[in-house]
Amino acid sequence: MPDLIVHPAERPLIGSVPVPADKSIAHRALLLAGLATGQSRIRGGTLGGDVLSTVGALRAMGVRVEEPSPGDLVVHGAGLSGLRAPGGPIDCGNSGTTMRLLAGILVAQRFAARLVGDPSLSRRPMERVAKPLRLRGGHIEGQLDPRKIGEITAPLDVGPLPEPHVLSSIEHEIPIPCDQVKSALLLSGLYADGPTFVREPIVSRDHTERMLTALGVPIDSVGAMVCLDATRFSGALPAFELDVPGDLSAAAFLVAAAQIVPGSRVTARRVGLNPTRTGLLEVLRDMDGGVAVEIKGEALGEPTGDIHVAPASSGAGLRAGRAGGELAARAIDELPILLGLGARARGLTEVFDARELRAQETDRIAAMASVLGAFGLRCEERTDGLLVEGRPDRPLDAADVDSRGDHRIAMTAAVLGLAAGGPTRVRDAGCIATSFPLFVGTLRALGARIEVEGTRAA
Repeated sequence: MPDLIVHPAERPLIGSVPVPADKSIAHRALLLAGLATGQSRIRGGTLGGDVLSTVGALRAMGVRVEEPSPGDLVVHGAGLSGLRAPGGPIDCGNSGTTMRLLAGILVAQRFAARLVGDPSLSRRPMERVAKPLRLRGGHIEGQLDPRKIGEITAPLDVGPLPEPHVLSSIEHEIPIPCDQVKSALLLSGLYADGPTFVREPIVSRDHTERMLTALGVPIDSVGAMVCLDATRFSGALPAFELDVPGDLSAAAFLVAAAQIVPGSRVTARRVGLNPTRTGLLEVLRDMDGGVAVEIKGEALGEPTGDIHVAPASSGAGLRAGRAGGELAARAIDELPILLGLGARARGLTEVFDARELRAQETDRIAAMASVLGAFGLRCEERTDGLLVEGRPDRPLDAADVDSRGDHRIAMTAAVLGLAAGGPTRVRDAGCIATSFPLFVGTLRALGARIEVEGTRAA
C-alpha cells in the first residue's frame, strides 16, 4: 500500500475546489433507486470505494446500473419486489453503511443472501442492526464475536422471509444514536404490515427520512422519534434524478487544512449542509475559526451550499473547543479531524460522549491518541473520547504515522503534517480512496506539497 510524504506548508492554501459525493446520501439514493419503479439518474462525480460497493451489491441482485460517463449512474429500478437472489456472497468491501442498510432490505426478500466485507468491516458490530430486524420477523445471523458476549460480526446470513409472512410492525428504541440502524429499520418498514417507530436518545443524521419523504413515503418525525407508516404507503417508489451534494466529511479535511495553514483562503463547493451533519462547523465557530457557510439550493430534501474558509478577523488563531452529546453525534465522522484542529488550538480541546468511535473502521479514539502523540502532543485517552493540549505557537514534530487502514485517520495525519517542522510519513494511505479518491490531488491543487511512495495512491 502507498505511503504519503507530507511536507510542511510553505505558503497559504488558496483555491475553490469540489469534494466527493456525500457517501451517506449516495448509498441511500442508489438503494432507493434500485427499489424504485423506472429509471433513476444519480450524478455523483468522483465515487469512492464505499459507494462502489453499493453499486456492486445492486448489480449482484439483478439491478442494472449503467455509467454513461464517469460518476453519472443510471439505475434501472427493479421495484420493491423485483430483486433477485445473488449468485454468491455480496461483497460490501469496507462499507458498514452498505452492509447494514442492505440487511434492512434483504430481511424482507424471499431469498437468502450472505453479506461479506473486508477484514476491517468483518470486525465491526452487527448485533445492533440484527436484533431489531429479528424482532420484526426477519432472519439474520452472523459470526459470534469472541471479543464480546452477545455480539455478532460479518459475514451476515440474511433471509429468506418465508411465504406468506410479512415483516411486522415494530416500536424500537436505539440505545446509542446510529443512523445506519435507524435507516435499516425504516427500509425494512417499506415491506411491513404496520408502522415502524424508531426512537433515539438524540437525533442521528436523517438522510433516509428526508429522501423517503421526498419520494412520497409517509414519514413523521417528532424530536428524536421517527415513524414510517406502511399502512399509508402506496407500495411503490418513483424513479428520480439527483445530483448528490458534496460530502461534508470530506470537506472537513480541506476546512481544517485551511485553518491550520496561516493566511489560507479555501472554498469547498456545493457541499451537503444537512443540520444533522454540521456539528463540526458549529464547534469551529466556537473555536474562533474563520469559516462561513453559503446555502445555495436543495437536492431531494438536502440543503446544499459552499463552505468558505478565510483568516479570522481577530487574528488570534484557534482557541480550544469541546464536542459532546448531540454535538458529537452530529460530528461523529469529523471528530478525528476536530482533534487535529485542537492540536493547533490554544488550550485543551475535548471530545466526549463518543464511545461509538471505538467501533468504526478502527478504534478511532486509540488511533487518534497514537497520531497526536506521534506529532509530539500531550493527550489523554478516555473511555468515550480524548483530550488534547494544543501547540499553536510552534511547529508540530515531524511524524511517522500508521493509518491502521482507516481513511479518516490517514487524512487527519496528512493535514497535521502541513503544520509539522519536517516531512511527515503517513503509512498505508491507500485507504483514503474509500471516501476521498482525489484527496492528494485536491490538496496539491490548493498548494500543498505531498508525495506518494509505492503503489499509486487515491
